Amino acid sequence: MFCLRPTQYAWFLGAGASAAAGIPTGYAMITDFKKRIFCELAGVKLKDVDADDPLWIGRINSYLESRSDLPPPGDPREYATAFEAVHPTPEDRRNYISAAVEKGTPSYAHRVLASLITTGRVPCVFSPNFDNLVETAAMMTDQLVPAGDRANIAVAGIDNVERATLALRESRPLLAKIHGDYQSVHIKNTTAELRHQDQQMRQVLTLACGRYGLVIVGYSGRDESVMQALASAIAQPNAFPGGIHWVARSAKDILPAVREFLEAADAAGVRTSLVECHTFDELAADILDNLSMPPALEQHIGEFNAREVLRPVPLPTKDHVSYPVLRCSALPVISMPTMARRITTAKPLTSADARKLVRDAGVWAIVASNGRDVAAFGEDAALLQAFEPVGGRLADTIALSPEHDSWALGLLYDALIRAVCRRRPIRARMRRQGHAVMAQGETDKETSEARALRVERQAKLKNAYSGSLYGKTEHGHPFYEGVLLRLEQAANRWWLAFEPTTFVDVPRDRSEEDEGDESESFERKRWVDPSVDWRRERWARRYNNVWAGIIDAWAHLLAGTDGAVVRATGVKEDEGIDAVFQLSPVTAWSRPGHDAPYLHLGN
Repeated sequence: MFCLRPTQYAWFLGAGASAAAGIPTGYAMITDFKKRIFCELAGVKLKDVDADDPLWIGRINSYLESRSDLPPPGDPREYATAFEAVHPTPEDRRNYISAAVEKGTPSYAHRVLASLITTGRVPCVFSPNFDNLVETAAMMTDQLVPAGDRANIAVAGIDNVERATLALRESRPLLAKIHGDYQSVHIKNTTAELRHQDQQMRQVLTLACGRYGLVIVGYSGRDESVMQALASAIAQPNAFPGGIHWVARSAKDILPAVREFLEAADAAGVRTSLVECHTFDELAADILDNLSMPPALEQHIGEFNAREVLRPVPLPTKDHVSYPVLRCSALPVISMPTMARRITTAKPLTSADARKLVRDAGVWAIVASNGRDVAAFGEDAALLQAFEPVGGRLADTIALSPEHDSWALGLLYDALIRAVCRRRPIRARMRRQGHAVMAQGETDKETSEARALRVERQAKLKNAYSGSLYGKTEHGHPFYEGVLLRLEQAANRWWLAFEPTTFVDVPRDRSEEDEGDESESFERKRWVDPSVDWRRERWARRYNNVWAGIIDAWAHLLAGTDGAVVRATGVKEDEGIDAVFQLSPVTAWSRPGHDAPYLHLGN
């Protein structure tokens, strides 16, 4: 919908939109404030409290519930009250915000949004955030296009609202910071400050809501003043002509104030939708897949390297107790490809574009794009055929650095899944949200010799499950035993992690979703998987000894034996480049990294 008419939408970015940029979200800040209040009241050292541990979070909430005046968890006033309790003066709060936002760097989504601003697809952005990520990203993208094509976005806070009013009146790109930014003398973040939105900025927001629809991303709805401003905008004529699209991680987690606002808008005839999306980056990637950008901006976006989230920790250097020991469902990757075929094209391609060209040509290959070139595994002649429509040419090889390049990690991830399935009695299921392999079932085209060989190769796996690897549920839906697969880096090496699960093919009736009845409430009946209880019962009695057998069987099926290698395509060396992997069938094991009395209880 956005890609069809992007200029009909204004954007509203909450703290969640800046999370991937390294800036703490509102929830993270609340957790930090509550941790400090708890330590002060309970006399506990800050370094002894792990606020990322759910057990500590529960303990902190229980303690504060009876010993502080903080609102209960989830209350819209929780952030402002906790902030003011820890940092009572405006100067302290401004210094805290400044220290937090200066750590941020524009994320992938900020690059995409800035490119949309530069190309004239986003007329205005509103945000209660104090960071300068949007304007920094827009300044970078503006420098990549001719001077006459630059957006030169106007940035306005609560101390220069006239600039916002003028930009909106003259239809110039606008970034309005409705609570100020970290450099403002006046910033709004306490209960009293947030109770009433600055009147002039409120008028700007209301005026924009009468001209544009609104895409709301990363915002919880905790600010009563903002929610009041949005609610009052519903009453004006032709409110939100493009509709209201509230993007949230999960529909069940939205606050009551958000639900009430969307219901009020729906009742007033405004088109509303609640869009479930895990991150701002994911939303931006989906939008970019359906839009074209100038080559310079495509390259700028494609060169983004996400900040490192998982970091290796030092391994123990001395012996510890041997109990307990845990077996992990992860196989060491002994070796994997470091080079792929490099293909140049006449225009930049996304990975989705490259895969579509391969499918349309009926070519067996694995491909990924880094924004400039295409990296591929497969037969050279077939790759030339597939990329001929876009002027594809073979250009030697391209180095793969999955530690730093997400496109390279994705290419190797796809190739490894194909490789472990090749010539084995399992089949791949490639999905954007995660890849999996499952036991191969019977088919009409399977010969008796092929069936006997498949059954023989699946024997160890079948014995581990003590039952059929495929069949039909009590509802008549086909099921298959399988594993979810992930390629991960830990302890300075790569691992193929696998999670045994049962896959059920349940058809979904989308007739109600396709009717498009705009008169009904935004909260429509959610689809429920009827096989959930069946799968839960199937796994209920699979205890540790059964799990150990299942893990062992999958480890040997995926890795093979005697140090064998697996190949993704089987192409000959003189005809192309294949993805060759070697896996160890011996899974990872772990034991405690510290010693404590409770670890000796089982000895």
